[in-house]
Amino acid sequence: MLLVLNIHPSRRVDLLTDQTLTFDRDIEAWDYVDGFGNACSRITAPPGLTTISTRFDIYDTGQPDITAWDAIQHDIKDLPDEVLVFLLGSRYCDTDRLGNFAWAQFANTPLGWGRVQAICDFVHNHIRFDYQLADATRSAHGGFSERVGVCRDFAHLAITLCRCMNIPARYCTGYLGDIGVPAVPYPMDFSAWFEVYLGGHWYTFDARHNTPRIGRILMAVGRDATDVALTTHFGPTMLSRFDVITDEILPATAE
Repeated sequence: MLLVLNIHPSRRVDLLTDQTLTFDRDIEAWDYVDGFGNACSRITAPPGLTTISTRFDIYDTGQPDITAWDAIQHDIKDLPDEVLVFLLGSRYCDTDRLGNFAWAQFANTPLGWGRVQAICDFVHNHIRFDYQLADATRSAHGGFSERVGVCRDFAHLAITLCRCMNIPARYCTGYLGDIGVPAVPYPMDFSAWFEVYLGGHWYTFDARHNTPRIGRILMAVGRDATDVALTTHFGPTMLSRFDVITDEILPATAE
């Protein structure tokens, strides 16, 4: 199995405790960094039930996602070589099926941040969130047509529309607790959002929530959910239980 369950190397400087994967059985794990710079692990899981877990404290600024309305959209010829892959179609981001719609819908929006925000507004209003209708095979076009999905479907559709409009966009997965917002009546899960390359930087966008959030902890980035799957298995497996808990640690009050 391949595991993408560590926080992203860019956030390790913020750790207040160690963050390591633990197993309830004698399993050898070895780490590697994939082609997108994510910290991954490899294991050979024996037959039977295996519990994989991690627990850690991490510092966060407590500030919401950055908003930069003046961030420019680059001409393709000016993009760094390593960014070009995030303009291309991928497994879940079927740009070839949404290109005509994207140009018809967004050609008259302002270049740069305003165009990405227009895409987020559209996706946020177009897809209905329904945890019970999650589908691991649903592509961006599927989410567009069915108009239902979970956070990964919001991200895939927004990424695809951005790429159709020549804006590099990449898929992100990580922790996003109900911090600074009312708690939602759904089981806590990892969250999916996306980043776009504008003005020489990667900026966070979230088409599902469509508002800057606090306490976003990045785990991994890639072209789409294929590259950042929590587990990729080469043989039959069954997920028997899945728990994610993300809580804010409040400062101790002085007596």
